[in-house]
Amino acid sequence: MNKLSNRIEAIQESATLAMAAKARELKTKGFDVIGLSLGEPDFKTPEHICDAAKKAIDDGKYFAYPPVAGYQDLREALAAKYQKENNVPYKAEHIVVSNGAKQSIANAMLALLNPEDEAVIFSPYWVSYDALVRLTEATPVVVKGGIENDFKVTAAQLEAAITPKTRIVIFSSPCNPTGSVFSRKELEAIAQVVLKHERIIVIADEIYEHINYTGEQVSIASLPGMFDKTITVNGFAKGYAMTGWRVGYIAAPKWIADGCNKVQGQITSANCSIAQRAALAAVTGDITPTNKMVEEYRRRRDVVYELLKEIPGIKANYPEGAFYFFPDVSYYYGKSDGTRTIQTGDDFCMYMLEKAHVSLVTGDAFGEPNCIRLSYAASEKDLREALKRIKEALAQLK
Repeated sequence: MNKLSNRIEAIQESATLAMAAKARELKTKGFDVIGLSLGEPDFKTPEHICDAAKKAIDDGKYFAYPPVAGYQDLREALAAKYQKENNVPYKAEHIVVSNGAKQSIANAMLALLNPEDEAVIFSPYWVSYDALVRLTEATPVVVKGGIENDFKVTAAQLEAAITPKTRIVIFSSPCNPTGSVFSRKELEAIAQVVLKHERIIVIADEIYEHINYTGEQVSIASLPGMFDKTITVNGFAKGYAMTGWRVGYIAAPKWIADGCNKVQGQITSANCSIAQRAALAAVTGDITPTNKMVEEYRRRRDVVYELLKEIPGIKANYPEGAFYFFPDVSYYYGKSDGTRTIQTGDDFCMYMLEKAHVSLVTGDAFGEPNCIRLSYAASEKDLREALKRIKEALAQLK
């Protein structure tokens, strides 16, 4: 019988990747599709990072298998970065470098979760959180933050969701998909709840830490008592425009880092040696290219926000980080253009892809079926054209 394992049957295909594939299919047929579905920076990787990779190849020193947890000098540089920038006293022994932040999260969940455990997921959430919990055969417990609170879950909501089975709490800040950023005060309140429960570990996804418009990126691991209860996830994809380089990492208490090293050693072994040399140049080099990218993202955010406000029925928060909008589009549910009726976020996104040739992602994949995710990691020209097409397509729904 052609049947996959129960754990694979329990998870869905990544919605972001699925929509990107559909958009590519339309493009190959000659349609002018504007892709706003992927979290893919539209900037080139900074030159000094690329030069470091080229030098590593030319030097010929990096063709053997690296240590599973990553090169010592890279791990030391990442620890130094956290000591200096985030006020967290990590050392190299706390760092495990992986093949992207997604693998870092998977390693942590595989190292910590058993089938009888529960994992509290702040929603809206990045699409893979729920799937990765299910892959471990643990139970996801989704706690929703509403748009009225900028999509942020409160400490009181977290407290209400915790049971004796709770093992981990996971969230991102800045958040994918909402762009929301937890303030120091909000994280302190969450930390106070976590500290009451001995067995709970926080997985704090900070992959968008550089794309933060608030002026302060707070790592929950820096708060009193939280160093030993936090796994900090990060990587180079977003802040350094290095998505395809596939370099992510965790910083965690040594016993957890050792567990993740054990998992990774059996699944993929080390991250690519050349990509690690590029990552070292990124974390120790000039941050100016990143700052320029962030300023451009900030400008695009403001452009898109103003354009969204012009579309009747769309409700959008004002993102404080990352490069996404997560508008509520439920006003259009039940409306029709005469040939099709919009009932769900999936319907909305397919309508936009086919009618306006703009690719978006349904909010259902992120835990909020009334919303859709729009990435503004695209040129201003494309963003203006995409919003124009969206507005015109929605005007045909009655």
